[in-house]
Amino acid sequence: MALIMIFILGVGNFALHRAVLDSDHPLIRQLTRGRGARGGGIMLAFEFLLLTAAMMLAANEWPEVAFAYALYSALNLVTGWMILSRRL
Repeated sequence: MALIMIFILGVGNFALHRAVLDSDHPLIRQLTRGRGARGGGIMLAFEFLLLTAAMMLAANEWPEVAFAYALYSALNLVTGWMILSRRL
């Protein structure tokens, strides 16, 4: 069950991350300045590494990781909402 929850949260995180990268927000432009498309790719690769690590730990009898990843996803959701709604 933990693996399924982490996977679904991971898909949501990737979708939100992609939307934030495509938002043309000044903060994102500043973070990826001089890196072009690589800047966004590096951020997505880091997101993939976090998802993979969480799924591997959950598969090896660490279900607590699912709660930690859910907390991380909630923070991503709040931050993404702030960026996409231009509140940040």
